[in-house]
Amino acid sequence: MLKLIGLATMQNLLLCFTQVFFKIALAKLPVFAFKKDFFISLLSNWQLALSGVAFLGSFVLWSYILRHYPFSTAYPLASLSYVFGIIVAIMIFHESISVYKWIGVLLIILGCVFITK
Repeated sequence: MLKLIGLATMQNLLLCFTQVFFKIALAKLPVFAFKKDFFISLLSNWQLALSGVAFLGSFVLWSYILRHYPFSTAYPLASLSYVFGIIVAIMIFHESISVYKWIGVLLIILGCVFITK
């Protein structure tokens, strides 16, 4: 079970980095338009490329997890991405997190502990 937790943690971190790079990439893109300049900026956005690479890594790990572990155990561990999302929101985007969100994080972690027992 420890191997599953490690794999799920890596997969969720990659999924979280996918969203972080995607958010940063979107902030740097100009307003959408069917113009050559927009598509050039889209193709030259390295954060968008990193988002794709992180997503691909997440997909490969998730595929491995689903193939080798029971769905009823593996799928609930995907909720760890919400925990990492809150941490990233604080560390990278400097967002403030309410007490209710922290309670939600604790409940998610408790749920994952119960699922893996």
